[in-house]
Amino acid sequence: MTRDDDRALYERARQAWEAQDWPVAAELWERLVRRYPDIPEAEAWWYNAALAHKFLRNWAKAYELGREAAARAERGTEDPAYWNLGIAATIMGDWATARDAWRGYGLTLPDGAGEIVEDFGVAPIRLDPAGRAEVVWTRRLCPTRAKVLNVPTPESGRRFGEIVVHDGAPNGERQVDGQTFPVFDELLLLRESPLPTSSVRIAAATVDDVHALVAVFAEREYGAEPASGVRAICACCSEGSVAADPNHAVHGEQWVSLAAPPDEIPGLLDGWRAAAPDRRSWTGPTGG
Repeated sequence: MTRDDDRALYERARQAWEAQDWPVAAELWERLVRRYPDIPEAEAWWYNAALAHKFLRNWAKAYELGREAAARAERGTEDPAYWNLGIAATIMGDWATARDAWRGYGLTLPDGAGEIVEDFGVAPIRLDPAGRAEVVWTRRLCPTRAKVLNVPTPESGRRFGEIVVHDGAPNGERQVDGQTFPVFDELLLLRESPLPTSSVRIAAATVDDVHALVAVFAEREYGAEPASGVRAICACCSEGSVAADPNHAVHGEQWVSLAAPPDEIPGLLDGWRAAAPDRRSWTGPTGG
């Protein structure tokens, strides 16, 4: 940079960045980098401009500027420019760029084209992190997309089977049977689920009876969540280290949240009750 006004522009961009004034930072970094797209310092400026738009959830701009940032980053070194581009490209539906971005970051993906649908293991994700901040278990389909495996609390308005996009930086952890899982924050609800949430009152004599109910719904790729197993914690506390019990179901009378077509629920519950009619019963469903 040779002109005083360019130096002033850089200083204003830096100050806006440090103040986390993302709209101003995004605008100023982009103005600066458009003037000097290829000087050595510009690699960081492209990244900053793209990241600011990510914080603003302006995915089209994060994608546009992220491509420029990744083009100047070294492949295979876990450069975050590739990760942010992978997120933005996924949201924009550019699967070829998303695949290339994950590989540029240093990940190994199977060959293929179109939507990435693989098994990247389970992970807890914090839905609506600025609101209810409910943490649910998910199956990761790619480095940034996941399918919700729990039935979220009915009050949340969220659904079993949703496809969400999550951030790459962990924010808290969950511990299960001595294993630690990083918690990721949701960035976007990418695909809604067609399955509404209903509630029924069940009576089960044993924990195995409750597990059997969950299995009945899981066999049909539906969801069942005993209310007794839902641990409500505040949004702030949800960001820390929390021990989770995957075998949380308890017996006795309790509410169960179900994610299935409403017209199929009575038949599924009747089938569950018929296996042990002396110790299983249900009433409902309600909600939807």
